Amino acid sequence: MAQLRDKILLRKIAIVIKELRENEGLTQEAVYNDIYIHIGRIETAKTNLSISTLSTICKHFKISLSDFFKKVESL
Repeated sequence: MAQLRDKILLRKIAIVIKELRENEGLTQEAVYNDIYIHIGRIETAKTNLSISTLSTICKHFKISLSDFFKKVESL
């Protein structure tokens, strides 16, 4: 089965993740050192991330998946 890719949704997710990271004053490298996820490609919407990866990112920033998607939907 081919992997689907919603470019608009990925861009919105990228914006929210970058906003969360910048609000914490963290660099991409600092996030990688904490959770071992390269978020650079995620923040540029170049990768189709898994829900498990997104869940790990949300836990790192102490935001629920539902609140995360509320932010995504508000864009």
